[in-house]
Amino acid sequence: MKIGVLALQGAFIEHIKMLRRLGVEAVEARLPHQLDDLDGLIIPGGESTTIGKLATSYGLIEPLRRFAETKPTWGTCAGMIFLAKDIGIDEQPILGAMDITVDRNAFGRQIDSFETDLQIAGLAGGPFHAVFIRAPVVTAVEAPVDVLARLDDGRIVAVRQGQLLATAFHPELTDDLRLHSSFCDIVKETLA
Repeated sequence: MKIGVLALQGAFIEHIKMLRRLGVEAVEARLPHQLDDLDGLIIPGGESTTIGKLATSYGLIEPLRRFAETKPTWGTCAGMIFLAKDIGIDEQPILGAMDITVDRNAFGRQIDSFETDLQIAGLAGGPFHAVFIRAPVVTAVEAPVDVLARLDDGRIVAVRQGQLLATAFHPELTDDLRLHSSFCDIVKETLA
């Protein structure tokens, strides 16, 4: 199994370290041809506008769309925004791969970042300590999207649609490997 992490901007190194702790071959992906031999891809947190602009500059938008149509792809924070079908503005490049509507900076400024424990559907071992940094939230889902986690106020912060996964928080900034392991399980399912 070989998983790439989109390495244009953001917390890509942290994801690579988490995958390597699981014994997974993890590589940085920056160019279209680097997607060719990957079994899965993580689109990290960072700044979604910058990621979109850089992906456009490197000719990655269409190759990433094609990749996400058939292969496991996980977006965290800005990656969730990048995967969404609707983010409320037209001028930002997105993949439009998941049937979700996302409110980009739903919690306000950097100072409004926070951490909380979440119950995540299908994740054994108790609550997941989630780190939210200028995070988005999912404001609407269409079938066949499954909601995996909500905040106490009901806002959606983790979803899955087939081989696609999106989380509004940063699991790569914790020591908890369970979500990375779950993503690897999705990759294994598609390889079987």
